[in-house]
Amino acid sequence: MKKILTILVSVLALSMLASCGSFKAKRVDSSEGDEKALEITDKWVFGDTERVIKDLLVQMENHKQFKNWVKKHGKNPTVFVGEVQNDTAEAYFPIDDLNDEFLNELSASGNFVLVDAASRASILKEMTYQNDGMVSPDTAKTVGKQVGADLMIFGAVRMNPKTLEGKTIKQYSVNLRMTEVEKGIEVLRVRTKIQKFSSQSGSGW
Repeated sequence: MKKILTILVSVLALSMLASCGSFKAKRVDSSEGDEKALEITDKWVFGDTERVIKDLLVQMENHKQFKNWVKKHGKNPTVFVGEVQNDTAEAYFPIDDLNDEFLNELSASGNFVLVDAASRASILKEMTYQNDGMVSPDTAKTVGKQVGADLMIFGAVRMNPKTLEGKTIKQYSVNLRMTEVEKGIEVLRVRTKIQKFSSQSGSGW
């Protein structure tokens, strides 16, 4: 009996070592990482964010009505970017990553002057402090000189899943619209889509 227990303990120890030894990790580039992610999950990944933001920017910059607006005003527009909303049923959709990537790419393009909406409350607090007599008048910044936005951008992500016999297709759409602040006229509306297919057998993935 003691011999059998010894054998069982040895087998268990070996199987634990084997399972530990099977783990491997390596760094991959963005493209390979995106493909590997499809082997693990059908949820939205960062590669999807990069893909849709690049496509949306191309559509925006080539949009006829927007190009006419820029030509008419003879300048890069000052833009207030409202948050793109998560209208999917996925509570953990990485909407913050999508918003950050959108702002980063807008800034990098050099075609837009961005109003720092996220910092407005902090800026106002600092301006109030500077003009309360706590800062030298020579260096205090004057209230009322912030630049107003010409255009506002809003958007939403939506997802329509369809499932049948263990097969699922998720149809994501990312929608943006740009409106002129002064007149309330819509300057552009663009959309891009991503579809993700997955299948599950009766015994698991």
